Amino acid sequence: MTSPKKKITISRDGPYLVTGNVSLAILIIGTNKKGESTEWKKGNELPVTAQCALCRCGASKTKPFCDGTHASIGFDGTETASREAVMEQAEVLDGPVMQLADAEELCAFARFCDPNGRVWNQVERTDDPGTRKHFIQQVGMCPAGRLIAIDKKNGNAVEPELVESIGVVEDPVEECSGPLWVRGSISLVGSDGYLYEVRNRMTLCRCGRSQNKPFCNGAHAADPKFRDGLG
Repeated sequence: MTSPKKKITISRDGPYLVTGNVSLAILIIGTNKKGESTEWKKGNELPVTAQCALCRCGASKTKPFCDGTHASIGFDGTETASREAVMEQAEVLDGPVMQLADAEELCAFARFCDPNGRVWNQVERTDDPGTRKHFIQQVGMCPAGRLIAIDKKNGNAVEPELVESIGVVEDPVEECSGPLWVRGSISLVGSDGYLYEVRNRMTLCRCGRSQNKPFCNGAHAADPKFRDGLG
């Protein structure tokens, strides 16, 4: 028998319902001596089950899993994010060899875009092999998929290879916990049955505060900072 397709279904004012034996692990934003985001460090793996419910309101006492608290606090999980394809939302910056598509509303505040002079400046120098290497690496590490590197030769997005999995993000520098990093083109279904654009990288809000639900908008890093007790 084949396992069910990996899928995340958003329940109305409730948790994310994950099916298909999706791997789940803590992922920590690693930094250099300057405090710049430079790598992803893998933390503890969490149990893999055929299906599970992941907290969306931010108040569960069993994070990252749901414990039903959303019902007692009157959580409003209304999905407010644009349903346009990311490329339709994005501003495209042109460079000599590469382009940078930037859908700013999806920013999850992971800051991999900042080192080496910031990717918005790097794109203008992508004819230099060293700069192009940094540009592609940093854009690909953006968990939200806000940033997309595009090869001008063929017009294709340059995407990292990501296994279907979910990362529970921790951000030591900001002293907070971040979103759920959904990787590898897992389907996302809205509470009304709408199938969102299937993407290689996206971040889902789990603090309950985003104004761009179901996606993260960096609200977890605002005071009071969201902490799940796992990091």
